[in-house]
Amino acid sequence: MGIQEVIDFYADSWIGADRSTVRHLLAPDAELEWNLDLAIDEEELVQTLNRIALFADGVTVVAKACNEDGAALVYDCAAPFGTARMAEFLTVTDGRITEVRQIYDRVAIDRFFPGLVDD
Repeated sequence: MGIQEVIDFYADSWIGADRSTVRHLLAPDAELEWNLDLAIDEEELVQTLNRIALFADGVTVVAKACNEDGAALVYDCAAPFGTARMAEFLTVTDGRITEVRQIYDRVAIDRFFPGLVDD
């Protein structure tokens, strides 16, 4: 599977609330970072993405840029009362995601996805 296919499969999997596929696509020693006030590990990442997928009225990839190492994606996460944006930077090695960097619009997440991030 090429990089673009891994990226697309990953995005489709988390948007579709398929936690086991997301876990499978993450390399065991993947580096994970985000701007949420929670400690991040694979389980917290997968659970957070799953909660967004289940609560959102829809998640749309609004921009995607791939290169030879990975991709940058921007998502609109539509909630009942508004939309929050999230950006994700992914690195792919040997068909697995080895780095995940996420940037959330914290104001919108707190407003439109209440309880997602409990400090």
